[in-house]
Amino acid sequence: MNNLQIAIFKTKNAFLNSIFVMLGVIMLIAIIIAFIPKNIAIVTGNIFTDTLVSGLFGSIAAGNPITSYIIGGELLQSGVSLVVITAFLLTWVTVGIIQFPAESYLLGKRFAVIRNLIAFFSAIVIAFLVLITMSVI
Repeated sequence: MNNLQIAIFKTKNAFLNSIFVMLGVIMLIAIIIAFIPKNIAIVTGNIFTDTLVSGLFGSIAAGNPITSYIIGGELLQSGVSLVVITAFLLTWVTVGIIQFPAESYLLGKRFAVIRNLIAFFSAIVIAFLVLITMSVI
């Protein structure tokens, strides 16, 4: 067996082993979406609390960058602060609590924890840097 055949065999086995974890994550996302109220309000007016709470909500939810533009625009039109929107969208795209089981299974628990913590705290810092940048301009 040559190297290409070995690589294909290992890739096929890794995919088959991880497909059940992926299906479990997808089902978990569907269950959580079904139980989250559609009219939930997380904005209180306190910029620090709102930023952290929106970052936590973004970490729990899962999304992709393309739809984040639409969500960000809608939130901005609703009067939500740009800092809160930035924290939500950055954590929504970069932090994955729902995907954590699959990520830790495929890449290792230590890596998944460290990556998610760095992504969360970086998103909060970047959100406040956006506030500072926008107030200077």
